[in-house]
Amino acid sequence: MEHYQTRDETITVSDIDYQIHSLKDRQQFHDHDQLAEKLGISSASWPLFGVVWPASRVLAATVCLLELEGKRVLEIGCGLALSSIVLHKMGVDITASDYHPLAREFLDNNVLNNKLLPIKFQTGNWETDNPLLGEFDLIIGSDVLYEPAHAESVSQFIDCHAGLDAEVLIVDPNRGNRASFTRKMIALGYIHDFERFDVHD
Repeated sequence: MEHYQTRDETITVSDIDYQIHSLKDRQQFHDHDQLAEKLGISSASWPLFGVVWPASRVLAATVCLLELEGKRVLEIGCGLALSSIVLHKMGVDITASDYHPLAREFLDNNVLNNKLLPIKFQTGNWETDNPLLGEFDLIIGSDVLYEPAHAESVSQFIDCHAGLDAEVLIVDPNRGNRASFTRKMIALGYIHDFERFDVHD
């Protein structure tokens, strides 16, 4: 990690503190062997995985209130996987997924920082299939609609990995692609409901 700067922060979710190792800021960049570039990740978007975004805090605070016993849960575009770590600590059957080449490394580090057993992780590229992922009862994600093309790719990816009667929970900070995503999900047969949140709450 000598090529970019990191920091450690304590994030409290439902009165429980989690130790999260993240990038220092959104100016960090190091693409060893051009792995990210080969995946279509630009230098501008490279550090986005390594930041705890407000939407991820909202998602983590929301999922810890759900009754998930016996359910398989998938977090897409997990980044630092705050929600996955929260659910893992609760004993939920959670799989984290992302396609950034450093997502797994940061996840494993944060799991150790929180004295937890390893979390299941699978590569999750919305543009390609990963048959190893399988199907899930609940699919969650935060701030995953940051590009116009994501409305199509994320909805298709979700539908590919949603089991019978699956639920989907996406937290979006109103980047402008939510309406298109919602239309595509409804066209795929999903029932839609939403509520607004104030990140300061």
